[in-house]
Amino acid sequence: MFKKTFSAILLPVFFVLLSNVNIPCLASNTARSEVESASISVYERITPSIVAIDADLEQGISSGTGCIIDPSGVILTSSHVINQSKNIEVTTQSGKTYKATVFAVLKDKNDLALIKITPKEKLPTIRLGDSETVKVGQRVLAIGNPFGFRGTLTTGIISRIDYDRKKLQTDAAINPGCSGGPLLNLDGEVIGINQSIYNPDNNRSNIGIGFAVPVNYAKEFITLAKTTGKFR
Repeated sequence: MFKKTFSAILLPVFFVLLSNVNIPCLASNTARSEVESASISVYERITPSIVAIDADLEQGISSGTGCIIDPSGVILTSSHVINQSKNIEVTTQSGKTYKATVFAVLKDKNDLALIKITPKEKLPTIRLGDSETVKVGQRVLAIGNPFGFRGTLTTGIISRIDYDRKKLQTDAAINPGCSGGPLLNLDGEVIGINQSIYNPDNNRSNIGIGFAVPVNYAKEFITLAKTTGKFR
């Protein structure tokens, strides 16, 4: 569980009265760039299909993020978020909280899991893309719940593709609580599942090097879960 501490720095405000100086007003309806418009559109479309996850572990509360992949309440997340948990709570974007059960866990370095909630209504779902088409330098967005701040959007690029470790590297800010959340392209498709950050100094906060599991491995995992009868 992360303790939230807020500090405020009060900065003095100085008013300078200038005579005979014309200061142009900024236009209130500044045209948005294509990238800004795409980011806003993706966030508004995708956020309803993103959930917050809190799991009781022996060490304390493990917090993460999940993606709804089936309207019946099947959620894709990182296995380390819910591993060996006796109690899992899922909170949707609308604020509803559900108990979740573990459907399937992928026990390898891809660190994926499927959990299930039972809502009374159909839930909005996320669209899985194709990580084979990902290129270094392309714009990406991450949506998650860092330190409990639900529905946080961060942006960046694909910084590197680690083919040996099967990871997408990004500078989009990923912090504790973001694990299991989506890394998205500008079309709103999931191209990766956010997993970890690089911290050489043991600082738990983001330093600009984050990693996501390519979504094609998640698609293989989901297909396997379906064929083995653990996903209905």
